[in-house]
Amino acid sequence: MFLGAITFHESIFALPFAYIGMVLAADGLPTWHQFAWITVAMVSARTVGMSANRIIDRHIDARNPRSAGRHLPSGRLKVGELAAFALASLGIFIFAAAQLNSLALALAPVAVAYLVLYPLTKRFTWTANLLLGWALAISPSAAWIGVTGRLQWQPVLLSLSVALWAGSFDILYHTQDYEFHRREGYHSVARRFGIAGAFRWARALDALAMVCMLSLGLWMELAFPYFLGLAVATGLLVYKHRLISPTDLSRLDRSFGRINAYVSTTMLAATLAALFV
Repeated sequence: MFLGAITFHESIFALPFAYIGMVLAADGLPTWHQFAWITVAMVSARTVGMSANRIIDRHIDARNPRSAGRHLPSGRLKVGELAAFALASLGIFIFAAAQLNSLALALAPVAVAYLVLYPLTKRFTWTANLLLGWALAISPSAAWIGVTGRLQWQPVLLSLSVALWAGSFDILYHTQDYEFHRREGYHSVARRFGIAGAFRWARALDALAMVCMLSLGLWMELAFPYFLGLAVATGLLVYKHRLISPTDLSRLDRSFGRINAYVSTTMLAATLAALFV
């Protein structure tokens, strides 16, 4: 029930990009110790963030027809139960960071603070969708730090790509809440620029994300499988934008779920192939 409350299966969106940061930092495969603790850290950090999101937004979710069936609004879970789950996950996250290196441990509270606080931004700024993108974008740079013990510019570029890509799909996802946000006074790109404007934002962000990924591959002189995977990922994003339109959101769940998972896993497979070709 706890995993359902935090949509645990959506970990596949960002986790492959964390692994991309990890293998690029290691210039191949990391140690088993690094792989295990990076995985634990990423999953537990997401659990903390999503649990906080559900607790902070529970009253909003209860008023939104799309989210009223979630575990807290529907009464299937109590706030205290989910909070205890989040605190346990926080302890695991801090412990996992400590197993990696001192910089990972020092930055762990910063990452947690961002993950816990960003859900509040929809109350006062339309950039909330973009800030969600940066919540996911922490993962590749954090994984790089987990391997090397330092932060360099290459993972920052990778994180920027993830922020743009994740911001794009969050913008699209919340177009279905346009009327609710307008009625209740909450903020999003769709409310600020209209649904058609939100689609233009999403297309631009996806295009910039692919430019960043291309730049990263050229900068790090990655082998051809990386660029082949990038072409496939770009095609998937184009297909995503053809599935839905400002006047037809009926296939949004398919666009949001499967295709975004395909993009991240495709880029991971391509990066691994490029490192071992």
